[in-house]
Amino acid sequence: MPERMETAELRAALLRLRRASGLPVVFGGLLQDGRPMRIGETCGAVTPALHGLAISTGSGLGGKCLALSRPCAVTDYPSARHITHEYDGPVAAEGLRSVIAVPVVVRRKVRGVLYGALRDALPIGERVFDAAVAAARDVEQALAVRDEVGRLDTAPAPGPSWEEVRQAYGELRELAPQVPDPELRERLLAVCGRLETASGTPRDLPGVALTPRETDVLAAVASGATNAAAASRLGLRPETVKGYLRSAMRKLGAHTRLEAVVAARRAGALP
Repeated sequence: MPERMETAELRAALLRLRRASGLPVVFGGLLQDGRPMRIGETCGAVTPALHGLAISTGSGLGGKCLALSRPCAVTDYPSARHITHEYDGPVAAEGLRSVIAVPVVVRRKVRGVLYGALRDALPIGERVFDAAVAAARDVEQALAVRDEVGRLDTAPAPGPSWEEVRQAYGELRELAPQVPDPELRERLLAVCGRLETASGTPRDLPGVALTPRETDVLAAVASGATNAAAASRLGLRPETVKGYLRSAMRKLGAHTRLEAVVAARRAGALP
Protein backbone atom coordinates (compact mmCIF):
# COMPACT_ATOMS: atom_id res chain seq x y z
CA MET A 1 0.00 0.00 0.00
CA PRO A 2 1.57 3.33 -1.00
CA GLU A 3 2.64 5.30 2.04
CA ARG A 4 0.60 8.37 1.07
CA MET A 5 -2.58 6.28 0.93
CA GLU A 6 -1.87 4.79 4.34
CA THR A 7 -1.39 8.32 5.66
CA ALA A 8 -4.71 9.41 4.17
CA GLU A 9 -6.54 6.50 5.79
CA LEU A 10 -4.90 7.24 9.14
CA ARG A 11 -5.82 10.92 8.93
CA ALA A 12 -9.44 10.12 8.05
CA ALA A 13 -9.74 7.62 10.91
CA LEU A 14 -8.35 10.14 13.41
CA LEU A 15 -10.81 12.80 12.27
CA ARG A 16 -13.70 10.35 12.70
CA LEU A 17 -12.38 9.40 16.13
CA ARG A 18 -12.26 13.03 17.21
CA ARG A 19 -15.80 13.69 16.00
CA ALA A 20 -17.25 10.50 17.51
CA SER A 21 -15.50 10.76 20.88
CA GLY A 22 -15.27 14.49 21.49
CA LEU A 23 -11.60 14.08 22.42
CA PRO A 24 -9.72 17.35 21.96
CA VAL A 25 -6.50 15.69 20.78
CA VAL A 26 -6.03 12.61 18.60
CA PHE A 27 -2.86 11.37 16.93
CA GLY A 28 -1.30 8.22 15.56
CA GLY A 29 1.27 6.51 13.41
CA LEU A 30 1.86 3.43 11.28
CA LEU A 31 4.91 1.20 11.04
CA GLN A 32 6.68 1.43 7.68
CA ASP A 33 9.13 -1.14 6.30
CA GLY A 34 10.32 -2.37 9.69
CA ARG A 35 11.21 1.13 10.91
CA PRO A 36 10.18 2.35 14.37
CA MET A 37 6.70 3.80 14.47
CA ARG A 38 6.52 7.58 14.31
CA ILE A 39 3.60 9.82 15.13
CA GLY A 40 2.71 10.92 11.62
CA GLU A 41 -0.67 12.57 12.10
CA THR A 42 -2.05 14.84 14.82
CA CYS A 43 -5.38 16.61 15.14
CA GLY A 44 -6.13 19.16 17.84
CA ALA A 45 -2.51 19.52 18.96
CA VAL A 46 -1.35 23.03 19.87
CA THR A 47 2.39 22.32 19.72
CA PRO A 48 4.63 20.30 17.35
CA ALA A 49 5.93 18.21 20.27
CA LEU A 50 4.16 14.98 19.26
CA HIS A 51 4.60 15.09 15.50
CA GLY A 52 7.40 12.84 14.26
CA LEU A 53 7.95 11.30 17.69
CA ALA A 54 9.49 7.81 17.35
CA ILE A 55 7.76 5.22 19.53
CA SER A 56 9.82 2.24 20.70
CA THR A 57 8.08 -1.03 21.51
CA GLY A 58 7.54 -1.26 25.25
CA SER A 59 8.21 2.43 25.92
CA GLY A 60 5.49 4.76 27.11
CA LEU A 61 1.79 4.10 26.61
CA GLY A 62 2.02 3.62 22.84
CA GLY A 63 5.03 1.34 23.17
CA LYS A 64 3.13 -0.74 25.71
CA CYS A 65 0.21 -0.93 23.28
CA LEU A 66 2.60 -2.09 20.53
CA ALA A 67 4.11 -4.73 22.78
CA LEU A 68 0.81 -6.13 24.10
CA SER A 69 -1.24 -5.74 20.90
CA ARG A 70 -4.19 -4.45 22.90
CA PRO A 71 -5.69 -1.11 23.95
CA CYS A 72 -4.03 0.64 26.89
CA ALA A 73 -5.08 3.74 28.80
CA VAL A 74 -3.95 5.94 31.68
CA THR A 75 -6.00 8.44 33.64
CA ASP A 76 -3.05 10.67 34.51
CA TYR A 77 -0.06 10.16 32.24
CA PRO A 78 2.60 11.94 34.35
CA SER A 79 1.89 9.84 37.45
CA ALA A 80 1.00 6.52 35.75
CA ARG A 81 2.93 3.66 37.35
CA HIS A 82 2.39 0.96 34.73
CA ILE A 83 4.18 2.65 31.83
CA THR A 84 7.69 3.95 31.30
CA HIS A 85 8.15 7.70 31.03
CA GLU A 86 10.53 8.35 28.13
CA TYR A 87 7.94 10.60 26.49
CA ASP A 88 6.92 12.72 29.48
CA GLY A 89 8.48 15.81 27.89
CA PRO A 90 6.39 15.86 24.67
CA VAL A 91 3.27 14.77 26.58
CA ALA A 92 3.74 17.60 29.10
CA ALA A 93 4.44 20.11 26.32
CA GLU A 94 1.05 19.28 24.82
CA GLY A 95 -0.59 19.29 28.27
CA LEU A 96 -2.01 15.76 28.00
CA ARG A 97 -3.23 13.87 31.05
CA SER A 98 -5.73 11.13 30.23
CA VAL A 99 -4.63 9.09 27.20
CA ILE A 100 -5.84 5.98 25.36
CA ALA A 101 -3.80 4.02 22.80
CA VAL A 102 -5.39 1.42 20.50
CA PRO A 103 -3.38 -0.86 18.18
CA VAL A 104 -4.04 -1.34 14.48
CA VAL A 105 -3.68 -5.09 14.02
CA VAL A 106 -3.78 -6.84 10.64
CA ARG A 107 -3.44 -10.62 10.59
CA ARG A 108 -2.12 -10.63 14.16
CA LYS A 109 0.59 -8.11 13.31
CA VAL A 110 0.54 -4.64 14.86
CA ARG A 111 0.76 -2.07 12.08
CA GLY A 112 0.27 1.12 14.07
CA VAL A 113 -1.36 2.88 17.02
CA LEU A 114 -4.18 5.43 17.32
CA TYR A 115 -4.21 7.72 20.36
CA GLY A 116 -6.82 9.94 21.93
CA ALA A 117 -6.21 12.31 24.83
CA LEU A 118 -7.74 14.75 27.29
CA ARG A 119 -6.01 17.64 28.97
CA ASP A 120 -7.68 16.71 32.26
CA ALA A 121 -7.10 13.67 34.46
CA LEU A 122 -10.46 12.00 33.82
CA PRO A 123 -11.32 8.32 33.25
CA ILE A 124 -11.66 7.17 29.64
CA GLY A 125 -15.34 6.30 29.23
CA GLU A 126 -16.84 3.41 27.31
CA ARG A 127 -18.05 5.66 24.49
CA VAL A 128 -14.54 6.98 23.90
CA PHE A 129 -13.07 3.47 24.10
CA ASP A 130 -15.57 2.13 21.56
CA ALA A 131 -14.92 5.05 19.19
CA ALA A 132 -11.15 4.48 19.38
CA VAL A 133 -11.50 0.77 18.69
CA ALA A 134 -13.87 1.45 15.77
CA ALA A 135 -11.41 3.93 14.24
CA ALA A 136 -8.59 1.39 14.52
CA ARG A 137 -10.79 -1.26 12.88
CA ASP A 138 -11.41 1.07 9.94
CA VAL A 139 -7.68 1.41 9.38
CA GLU A 140 -7.20 -2.34 9.79
CA GLN A 141 -9.80 -3.08 7.10
CA ALA A 142 -8.24 -0.61 4.69
CA LEU A 143 -4.77 -2.08 5.22
CA ALA A 144 -6.05 -5.65 4.87
CA VAL A 145 -7.73 -4.89 1.55
CA ARG A 146 -4.62 -3.11 0.29
CA ASP A 147 -2.43 -6.03 1.32
CA GLU A 148 -4.66 -8.43 -0.59
CA VAL A 149 -4.68 -6.18 -3.64
CA GLY A 150 -0.89 -6.16 -3.59
CA ARG A 151 -0.74 -9.94 -3.22
CA LEU A 152 -3.04 -10.45 -6.20
CA ASP A 153 -1.10 -8.02 -8.36
CA THR A 154 0.77 -10.54 -10.57
CA ALA A 155 0.99 -8.61 -13.83
CA PRO A 156 4.47 -8.94 -15.40
CA ALA A 157 6.68 -5.90 -16.01
CA PRO A 158 7.01 -3.72 -18.02
CA GLY A 159 3.84 -1.64 -18.10
CA PRO A 160 1.49 -0.42 -15.37
CA SER A 161 0.80 -2.76 -12.48
CA TRP A 162 -2.67 -4.11 -11.86
CA GLU A 163 -2.72 -1.96 -8.74
CA GLU A 164 -2.46 1.13 -10.96
CA VAL A 165 -5.09 -0.19 -13.35
CA ARG A 166 -7.46 -0.91 -10.49
CA GLN A 167 -6.84 2.54 -9.01
CA ALA A 168 -7.71 4.13 -12.36
CA TYR A 169 -10.81 1.95 -12.61
CA GLY A 170 -12.00 3.10 -9.19
CA GLU A 171 -11.49 6.74 -10.14
CA LEU A 172 -13.49 6.26 -13.34
CA ARG A 173 -16.34 4.62 -11.39
CA GLU A 174 -16.38 7.62 -9.05
CA LEU A 175 -16.28 10.11 -11.93
CA ALA A 176 -18.94 8.59 -14.20
CA PRO A 177 -22.05 9.43 -12.08
CA GLN A 178 -20.91 13.08 -11.91
CA VAL A 179 -20.85 13.51 -15.72
CA PRO A 180 -24.04 15.29 -16.87
CA ASP A 181 -23.67 14.30 -20.54
CA PRO A 182 -25.41 10.89 -20.81
CA GLU A 183 -23.44 9.86 -23.91
CA LEU A 184 -20.09 10.64 -22.29
CA ARG A 185 -21.22 8.92 -19.08
CA GLU A 186 -22.07 5.76 -21.01
CA ARG A 187 -18.69 5.85 -22.74
CA LEU A 188 -16.92 6.07 -19.38
CA LEU A 189 -18.94 3.15 -18.04
CA ALA A 190 -18.12 1.18 -21.19
CA VAL A 191 -14.42 1.73 -20.51
CA CYS A 192 -15.01 0.48 -16.96
CA GLY A 193 -16.62 -2.63 -18.41
CA ARG A 194 -13.56 -3.27 -20.56
CA LEU A 195 -11.29 -2.93 -17.54
CA GLU A 196 -13.43 -5.38 -15.56
CA THR A 197 -12.63 -8.14 -18.03
CA ALA A 198 -9.11 -7.05 -18.97
CA SER A 199 -7.37 -9.21 -16.39
CA GLY A 200 -8.58 -12.41 -18.01
CA THR A 201 -9.46 -13.82 -14.59
CA PRO A 202 -11.88 -16.76 -14.93
CA ARG A 203 -15.37 -15.94 -13.77
CA ASP A 204 -15.88 -18.30 -10.86
CA LEU A 205 -19.22 -16.73 -9.90
CA PRO A 206 -21.21 -16.40 -13.14
CA GLY A 207 -24.59 -14.73 -12.95
CA VAL A 208 -23.78 -12.32 -10.12
CA ALA A 209 -25.57 -9.08 -11.01
CA LEU A 210 -24.32 -6.10 -9.05
CA THR A 211 -25.99 -2.73 -9.46
CA PRO A 212 -23.87 0.20 -10.68
CA ARG A 213 -23.81 1.72 -7.19
CA GLU A 214 -22.83 -1.60 -5.58
CA THR A 215 -19.97 -1.80 -8.07
CA ASP A 216 -18.99 1.82 -7.32
CA VAL A 217 -18.83 1.07 -3.61
CA LEU A 218 -16.84 -2.15 -4.10
CA ALA A 219 -14.39 -0.32 -6.37
CA ALA A 220 -13.83 2.25 -3.64
CA VAL A 221 -13.43 -0.46 -1.00
CA ALA A 222 -10.98 -2.30 -3.25
CA SER A 223 -8.78 0.81 -3.26
CA GLY A 224 -8.64 0.61 0.53
CA ALA A 225 -11.27 3.27 1.27
CA THR A 226 -13.26 3.07 4.47
CA ASN A 227 -17.05 3.51 4.34
CA ALA A 228 -16.70 7.17 5.26
CA ALA A 229 -14.04 7.77 2.60
CA ALA A 230 -16.11 5.93 -0.03
CA ALA A 231 -19.14 8.03 0.90
CA SER A 232 -17.13 11.22 0.46
CA ARG A 233 -15.79 10.12 -2.91
CA LEU A 234 -19.17 9.01 -4.25
CA GLY A 235 -21.28 11.81 -2.81
CA LEU A 236 -23.26 9.41 -0.62
CA ARG A 237 -23.99 9.12 3.08
CA PRO A 238 -21.93 6.54 5.03
CA GLU A 239 -25.15 4.68 5.91
CA THR A 240 -26.01 4.43 2.21
CA VAL A 241 -22.54 3.06 1.44
CA LYS A 242 -23.01 0.45 4.18
CA GLY A 243 -26.32 -0.55 2.61
CA TYR A 244 -24.82 -1.00 -0.86
CA LEU A 245 -21.89 -2.91 0.61
CA ARG A 246 -24.17 -5.25 2.58
CA SER A 247 -26.24 -5.90 -0.53
CA ALA A 248 -23.15 -6.64 -2.63
CA MET A 249 -21.74 -8.94 0.04
CA ARG A 250 -25.01 -10.85 0.17
CA LYS A 251 -25.05 -11.34 -3.60
CA LEU A 252 -21.40 -12.44 -3.59
CA GLY A 253 -21.75 -14.74 -0.59
CA ALA A 254 -19.10 -12.75 1.25
CA HIS A 255 -18.85 -12.15 4.99
CA THR A 256 -16.21 -9.41 5.01
CA ARG A 257 -15.20 -6.46 2.85
CA LEU A 258 -12.08 -8.29 1.75
CA GLU A 259 -14.04 -11.40 0.75
CA ALA A 260 -16.44 -9.18 -1.22
CA VAL A 261 -13.61 -7.56 -3.20
CA VAL A 262 -12.01 -10.93 -3.99
CA ALA A 263 -15.38 -12.47 -4.93
CA ALA A 264 -16.23 -9.49 -7.16
CA ARG A 265 -12.97 -9.97 -9.05
CA ARG A 266 -13.65 -13.66 -9.46
CA ALA A 267 -17.10 -12.77 -10.78
CA GLY A 268 -15.56 -10.37 -13.30
CA ALA A 269 -17.32 -7.40 -11.66
CA LEU A 270 -14.00 -5.68 -10.78
CA PRO A 271 -10.64 -5.72 -12.57
